[in-house]
Amino acid sequence: FETDVAVLWVPTGTAANCLALAALCPPHGGIVCHRDAHIQNDEGGAPEFYTHGAKLFLADGDGAKLTPDTIRTVLDAIPDDVHRVQPRAISITNATEYGRVYQPHEVAEIGALAKERGLGFHMDGARFANAMARVGCSPADMTWRAGVDALSFGFVKNGAMSAEALIFFKPDLAAVTQYRRKRAGLLLSKGRYLAAQILAMLDDDLWLANAKAANDAAARLAAAAGDRLVHPVEANEVFLRATPEEAAALRAKGFDFYDWAAGEIRLVTAWDSPADAVGLLADAIREL
Repeated sequence: FETDVAVLWVPTGTAANCLALAALCPPHGGIVCHRDAHIQNDEGGAPEFYTHGAKLFLADGDGAKLTPDTIRTVLDAIPDDVHRVQPRAISITNATEYGRVYQPHEVAEIGALAKERGLGFHMDGARFANAMARVGCSPADMTWRAGVDALSFGFVKNGAMSAEALIFFKPDLAAVTQYRRKRAGLLLSKGRYLAAQILAMLDDDLWLANAKAANDAAARLAAAAGDRLVHPVEANEVFLRATPEEAAALRAKGFDFYDWAAGEIRLVTAWDSPADAVGLLADAIREL
């Protein structure tokens, strides 16, 4: 990251996200995130638990991407009043829950707004590797140079067994977080096994190679899906329109995936998705 950082390793992405948010937002504060953010919909109340009650303010944006304008819409509606929860942090996801990727300048625009309003800035990077493989910039340009204070650097979705890195670009934020990690039961006695996974992923840029393989597989499926695509495919998630009958036809051929919104399915490719299996799925999509 081309700068001094403080790193804490934890076994799950939820732990990384929530410990980061607890460092950036007090119990009486609020966190602005997208209404489809993982911390809002898929972490079982953990953000509120770890922050001891912080409120999530929900913002809009295409493809689960926040913009300065959508964030301002939320912020400007909150009066400076003791009766109202005051925002203290912003959290974005890169790549997003719909597989969209922020460009460094987009992150920097949000970072500038966070600085202007005195807010902490967190990036949920469960798919940070996929975003970096897509953009090809320096990790520094995507994070601290753009104003990010804390990054949940994900490895589990990219080939690791159970290891995530919580990175603070303001190292003093880690001072209290190490105690929160212990209090939460997340300080493993054999934490070296988490560190070993992370070191292996970083060695020779394996993390980027794995992410590129997953992105490339998703691109093959996107090409097959054509106008069925719900969102542009920029990482390793493919959302496409399919009737229940069409989804059943794909399952009958042995493919497994999530049903999403009405008439939509979600396909996720992995670092180790076999090329022949991806080809078979692409052919099956074309035949729908």
